[in-house]
Amino acid sequence: MPEITYREAIRQALRYQLQNDERVFLMGEDIGAYGGSYAVTKGFLEEFGPKRVKDTPIAESVIAGAGIGAAMAGLKPMVELMTINFSLLAIDQIVNNASKLHYMSNGQINVPLVIRMAGGAGSQLGAQHSHSLESWYAHVPGLKVACPATPYDAKGLLMTAFDDENPVIFIEHTALYTLKGEVPDEPYRVAFGKVDVMREGTDVTIIGYGGSVWQCFRAAKTLETEGVSAEVLNLRTLNPLDTDGILASVRKTNRAIVVEDDWEFGGFGGEIAALIQEHAFDDLDAPVLRIAGADIPMPYNGRLEQAALPQEAEIVRAVKEMV
Repeated sequence: MPEITYREAIRQALRYQLQNDERVFLMGEDIGAYGGSYAVTKGFLEEFGPKRVKDTPIAESVIAGAGIGAAMAGLKPMVELMTINFSLLAIDQIVNNASKLHYMSNGQINVPLVIRMAGGAGSQLGAQHSHSLESWYAHVPGLKVACPATPYDAKGLLMTAFDDENPVIFIEHTALYTLKGEVPDEPYRVAFGKVDVMREGTDVTIIGYGGSVWQCFRAAKTLETEGVSAEVLNLRTLNPLDTDGILASVRKTNRAIVVEDDWEFGGFGGEIAALIQEHAFDDLDAPVLRIAGADIPMPYNGRLEQAALPQEAEIVRAVKEMV
């Protein structure tokens, strides 16, 4: 399989959808003439034209609302909100309309809408542009939330998102766009609600999603040199969540650490920790640990920003204390 970037994997999925489904169109800020803030849609305007690739005003509530209306009318829009913090301006449309219309219409209305947004920190974008708000959307019934960690996941999960007849929040970590990995040229799907065991282990389960998966993976490689066998789980999707896959791993290793960039207080890691405590308590040899971002606005200074995020050394230290 060829090696391509995370960015290119997303491009491949979008291009395939545009080429093979006339109902699909893209809309968002700067996605056309500019080619996207992260260059994902570069060249698409020239290739598919302004009816399929639409630049929008800087009005996130309007963008999301237009996408919902188009989806209700039978089209399959992909709305790009540039960054996850901008989605706060569209949260009423997403939470009160997109997520609820299928239920409130007793199944008569579908909203086949994909909302792409970039999240995460580590790129020195300041406190207002470095959010990890995945748990907010995973909390809402009627929304599916995908957080790809690899180029393979990015293409396969996005293809699956377009198959869904109701809304999917697709969150891309800003630090991963240049990450390379093996991706098939042909179309394929990655199932929602199925964890990827990225590394087998026997002593501890380290659980991550999005950008934190690679912190977990690197920590596991370091631990291996010190005689500790760590299993790394890449969640792929937060809603649906693969509870069976998480519990199976923890029952094998008897220890668990959850790693995420999000603030620890009220973060999604608490949900995973509670799940493990409730359903695998008798299998645990130690309490479930959480390693998360500091509960502060994200600093702009590069060194302070890294200090506010989970680090591999912190994971290694926590595992060694636990084991």
